[in-house]
Amino acid sequence: MTVRFLDRLIGQFDRQIHLIVDGRSAHRSRKVRTWLAGHPDRVEPHFLPWYSPELNPDGLVNADLKRSLPMHGRARDQARLAAETRRFFHRRRRQPHIVRGCFGGPHVRYIRE
Repeated sequence: MTVRFLDRLIGQFDRQIHLIVDGRSAHRSRKVRTWLAGHPDRVEPHFLPWYSPELNPDGLVNADLKRSLPMHGRARDQARLAAETRRFFHRRRRQPHIVRGCFGGPHVRYIRE
């Protein structure tokens, strides 16, 4: 996560964003912390414990993506992998109940509270 990403992110929403952030050092850098401190009304970060993939709904979406990629005939190059990934997310946009399911388990209840 970079400051440039955060600037683009807040430019797309007119309300406060709740951002779930894992323990990656870039997410906790001085530059990012300073930016977040200057935008408390725009972004509320939720820092996960150091290593806790089970608490990160992103991890559940990524696992869903990996399961959906064809086992035989895997993408042989970056362009095909990118195309398969775009197709997956295009399908998921039409299936919001599946995405909501990544936020429904008891281990990610903290997001809804």
